[in-house]
Amino acid sequence: MVVSTQKGATIHPLRRRPVNVPRCMSTQHPDNVQIPFFADHPVIQGETEIKEAYYAYSHLGCTEQMWDYEGKEVDHFVVKKLLSRYEQFFRKRRLGTDLFLTLRVPNPRVERAEAKVLLETLESIPRSYDAARLFYGDGAPPPIFEVILPMTTDARELNRVYHYYREFVGGKERQRCFDVSVGDWVGDFRPDRVNVIPLIEDREHLLRADRIVAEYLQGKEIEYQRVFLARSDPALNYGLVSAVLLAKVALARLGRQEKRLGVDILPILGVGSAPFRGNFVPARVGETLAEYPSVQTFTIQSAFKYDHEEEQVRAAIQHINRSARGEPQEVEEERCIEIIARVSARYAECVRALAPLVNGVARYVPPRRARKLHIGLFGYSRRLDGHDTHLPRAIKFCAAMYSLGIPPEILGFSALDSSDLAFVRTTYRKLERDMADALRYLNEDNLPYLPPLIRREVKQVREWFPCEPNEEHREATGRIMRALQGGVEESSTLTEGIAKAASVRQFLG
Repeated sequence: MVVSTQKGATIHPLRRRPVNVPRCMSTQHPDNVQIPFFADHPVIQGETEIKEAYYAYSHLGCTEQMWDYEGKEVDHFVVKKLLSRYEQFFRKRRLGTDLFLTLRVPNPRVERAEAKVLLETLESIPRSYDAARLFYGDGAPPPIFEVILPMTTDARELNRVYHYYREFVGGKERQRCFDVSVGDWVGDFRPDRVNVIPLIEDREHLLRADRIVAEYLQGKEIEYQRVFLARSDPALNYGLVSAVLLAKVALARLGRQEKRLGVDILPILGVGSAPFRGNFVPARVGETLAEYPSVQTFTIQSAFKYDHEEEQVRAAIQHINRSARGEPQEVEEERCIEIIARVSARYAECVRALAPLVNGVARYVPPRRARKLHIGLFGYSRRLDGHDTHLPRAIKFCAAMYSLGIPPEILGFSALDSSDLAFVRTTYRKLERDMADALRYLNEDNLPYLPPLIRREVKQVREWFPCEPNEEHREATGRIMRALQGGVEESSTLTEGIAKAASVRQFLG
């Protein structure tokens, strides 16, 4: 199959419409410093997220919006509200063919307290179709036909979602209820199937992404399959270099699997603005496209959208939309995997030493989304590579590290020798740029307050990469460290300091 936007394009049996897979997916990641003009509160939630989706479609040029049900309150009536409030726009740009809404659902294996939210979300999809049919008329395209399953580790998890929807949601209309079929009673259920996009986040399963996809595709009439590769959580768990090399190996293997199966496998890469999380900012999109040529879809997170001039953001998204997907970069996989193992071990050692300080500072990072608790009874935190060290989620972790004047990118480099570094430089092509951008936020005045292990990492990185600190950021992080050392833990003082440093960076974390 050829991905096309032209009339007469191949019809996907799952969608029953021309294939038009987005290059940009707007997301709800809370990594922004500035508050968007349409929000009346720093914490974006509820009705504001409806406005945000419209803004991403209409003003920024994103053709896809992720609607996140994982760990946060969310509006189940998003399709109805978008169509009714912005009628003129959606008459011209059809939801389901020109623009797309993709649901991110909880994974019952991990999020037991939220498990039934998955079922509620799947049940809402036919209702969204009914709203679209009322708006567009009979023959309207399904406005929602794909869902993202986070923390995927096995094709069985994907198949459970796929078959639950097909048999218990889409298939419900054929069931009898007393004297009538459910379909005759309340109307048909469309779409009759949805496809499931695996979001793969850990080292073991990123390296098996190609096999997970192949197993899921068995027995299905699917012309293409999207695969979401995490970029932030691998960095949080294994370090910057490991995260990039993991993505490279996974993309190369998916590329070979695509050719073996004769099915387009279209990766999504979850990149953020922080160098640690991808360095995906409007001024750097060309470099990221070149770094990951086989990626079909890049995430446009909140800092990208709100911490830069709107015109610059629109131009960057237009550039991405006009670009074409290429072939995957071939890499020396065994060498990559060996380096990943060593860097991950050293990185974990460093983060365990920093965890108490990082967790303490993370409490004061200003919130940007109305999320449910992620620690304790109602949620989860991120464990460090299977160890008992618990960390905040990636954005708060990054925000805490940068606020301490210690860019997380530096951690793990002391596991490399000069030969390793030369190899990494040829594989991770924008390493120099990412490290230069990260090291602007290094505050060496804060090093005496940190463990010796961290000072060793800084020493190694300073020998290998140039460092031109941003003075405004250095002053802000110096004040934060002095406040911590002086016992000043008033939330307003630390939160203001963290926000000030983040404004300099143009991302929260």
